Amino acid sequence: MSKGPGNPLDLRAWLEEARSLGELKEVAGADWNLELGTISELNVKKSNPPALLFDAIPGYPAGYRVLTCSTASPARLASLLRLGAERNHHALVQKLRGKPAQWQAKAAEFTPRSVSTGPILHNIVDAADVDLFKFPSPLWHEGDGGRYIGTGCMVVTKDYDSDWVNVGTYRVMIHDRNHVGLDMIPGKHGAIQYRKYMQAGKPFPVCIVIGADPLGYLVSGIEVPFGMCEYNYIGAILGESVAVVPGQLTGLPIPAGAEIVIEGYAQPGDERIEGPFGEFHGYYPGKAATAPAVRIERVYFRDDPIIVGSPPAKPPNDYSYSKAVMRSALLFDALLAAGVPDVQSVWAHEIGGARMFNVVSIKQRYAGHARQAGHILNQCGVGAYMSRYSVVVDEDIDPSNLQEVMWAVATRTDPVIDIDIIQRGMGSKNDPMSIAYPYKAPFNSKAIIDACRPYDYLAEFPAVAEASKALQDKTRAKWKDLLGD
Repeated sequence: MSKGPGNPLDLRAWLEEARSLGELKEVAGADWNLELGTISELNVKKSNPPALLFDAIPGYPAGYRVLTCSTASPARLASLLRLGAERNHHALVQKLRGKPAQWQAKAAEFTPRSVSTGPILHNIVDAADVDLFKFPSPLWHEGDGGRYIGTGCMVVTKDYDSDWVNVGTYRVMIHDRNHVGLDMIPGKHGAIQYRKYMQAGKPFPVCIVIGADPLGYLVSGIEVPFGMCEYNYIGAILGESVAVVPGQLTGLPIPAGAEIVIEGYAQPGDERIEGPFGEFHGYYPGKAATAPAVRIERVYFRDDPIIVGSPPAKPPNDYSYSKAVMRSALLFDALLAAGVPDVQSVWAHEIGGARMFNVVSIKQRYAGHARQAGHILNQCGVGAYMSRYSVVVDEDIDPSNLQEVMWAVATRTDPVIDIDIIQRGMGSKNDPMSIAYPYKAPFNSKAIIDACRPYDYLAEFPAVAEASKALQDKTRAKWKDLLGD
């Protein structure tokens, strides 16, 4: 199922689907200066929050809009990933299982399709007239170092010595009317490409897509294999190639149906202070620091353009739900691939940025089954980076329900025997706790908590004092008005 005739990443086509699902709320009059960001932050703390489309932003023309919270519900995420109608996150995880491997395998079949025109070319502003403050880029949080035009964005770059085009999600802060700071974590594909240009003493060409179907930034923010273009991966999800037009200065491919694209170059030696900005775990882990400065020499935008915003913050944040669902599916598949039987459900909790607090429920089949599941959950390729707590629970516990999980931890564990500690595990300098670690390298310790009933006492373990699941379902159906869905 594509979105938009000839322009599969057309945001406006997807917005119409979000409206039809009852998943979009329009907001008029919110200020770009902190208010818009705070509304969005409070919105995602609700159960099943809608996407928010802000208009009539003070100081800007009507129609210059900002979209937030686009991936923060199961219905919208299922729609974006072209997985059909789904409003239950456990069912969505099951639908998603195996899909990333399939999309990756098919990606080579979906080379971007070059076209000569598209909505993104409706308005073109040349170098002397570039003014990035023309768009209502938010100041998201009080502690931010500036206004960030790029959060739910796609940064298009090209390898110096090959044809590999990379599309990554990196934060973009406005310095002045025609310069932005581009923060790329060392080791990320865009940063590797940037360093090659700098070592060669050449300008680094960049196109930054500020608005498109949120599938774009969703995919450009995940771990796509080195050397693979994210456009191909997106095409595999869509079932059709992404329509692109070449940037008029750089030649870099940009989605023909995009909302706003800014194009320019990072010159050797031009690095400026960028940040601070919050991270996915909810902290400002570092101070303002130098980052490549990109001089914007051309701006393309549609009539009544829309910025797609997706800022990190204390979880739950704008995109934490989508990360939780996608990583849960990957962890589920990793457990099965490692030979762990009777896995019931997995959830990578938003409170840990879908990395630091993960839970698996199993039906215990043999002595040691729970520890096996916990250690693999913690140390598999998908789960090892920044994992901190991995919890294993019985099949009667919903791993996404923190109250149930912590009840199991409180009532089914003996700390001295049910918590295993791994020392010097795979960590990150981005960890807020890294300031207290004694290591020179990015290590952290990790805990595996076996919160299952003791296997050797399963028959004797006290029964749970609650109505059976069948009786609960029957009662909810009869008393729907009182109890809700």
